[in-house]
Amino acid sequence: MGKPPKSILIIKLSAIGDVVHTLPLLEVLRKNFPEARIDWVVEEESSQIIDAHEGIDKVIISRRKSWQKRLSKGREGFAVLREIIQFFKELRSNKYDLVIDLQGLFKSAILIGLSKGKRKIGPNWGREGSQLFLTERPFFAEADSHAVDKYLKVAEYLGCEKDSWKGHVPIKKSDMRSIDNYLDDKGVKGQRLVAINPFAKWTTKLWEPERFAALADRMQRELGCSIIFTGSRQDRALIDEIMERMHEESTNLAGNTTLKELAYLYSKCQLLVTTDTGPMHIAAAMDCPVVALFGPTAPWRTGPYGKGHTVIRDEIECSPCFNKKCDHVSCMRNISVDKVFEKVKEQINMLRV
Repeated sequence: MGKPPKSILIIKLSAIGDVVHTLPLLEVLRKNFPEARIDWVVEEESSQIIDAHEGIDKVIISRRKSWQKRLSKGREGFAVLREIIQFFKELRSNKYDLVIDLQGLFKSAILIGLSKGKRKIGPNWGREGSQLFLTERPFFAEADSHAVDKYLKVAEYLGCEKDSWKGHVPIKKSDMRSIDNYLDDKGVKGQRLVAINPFAKWTTKLWEPERFAALADRMQRELGCSIIFTGSRQDRALIDEIMERMHEESTNLAGNTTLKELAYLYSKCQLLVTTDTGPMHIAAAMDCPVVALFGPTAPWRTGPYGKGHTVIRDEIECSPCFNKKCDHVSCMRNISVDKVFEKVKEQINMLRV
């Protein structure tokens, strides 16, 4: 393994699921290099995931999307410039023994190029010129392997022991209190809680709202589940539409939790039914069994990681296509309510054993 690094910088900016997938590597690095300083550069939206993680000494937050938005409106130009300069000063305030680029894109290439580091390493699957600033030949990772396994290739490359990790999202007591109080108020604490996260950023990953409504009704009537819908603030009105189609009562928590509160909520649930989206990975990291609906993407790359999860997909010839637009979206429309319900029923029955 050579001389152990005394300081490490991880560059993994986004998205939420990808940051969650990097937590096992963080734990492995901390266990193998207990005395090392470990910093992490992350974008603002995903920073909640790693905030207060005991394995990290400092979180360096990039507000790239906010800066772009403010600049596009032609306002706060000087304020944004000051923030960008301060960010780069913070990035360059330490000289690291090891800088790891796990993003593998142009936006991370800029950061790895500007960072101060003796060794700068990255993966062979990097794109957009991300390998230009590496000081070593890119380490190899199978393109079709799961993201968690790809990121753990760093540990293998560095000669680390990597068999022991949990990958949990760190939770504060205040996060627990907030969710526990909410469940108490709703009178569902201790019941058979099942969460449904029905939306995703890609339209091709979506399942029809009426199907989610029918599924949620059946889960309550036939399986005795209490249903809680989760999602972003932007999803709240759409989830209200799903609930209006239902005959049974349910709860809409979309936009009302932080990512850490969401992680704790999933740890209290017996199951999560979801499309392919960030919360799916949060639930898997918190040991919540997942029933995931997949269409245009590949579950062997980005599905729920670990045992006890179920992926439902139609074996249509064009899937996975990784397209964000499609005229027919047959891969998702061919997934029936009956099929999902039966898989949910199997999971619930397994938990009863």
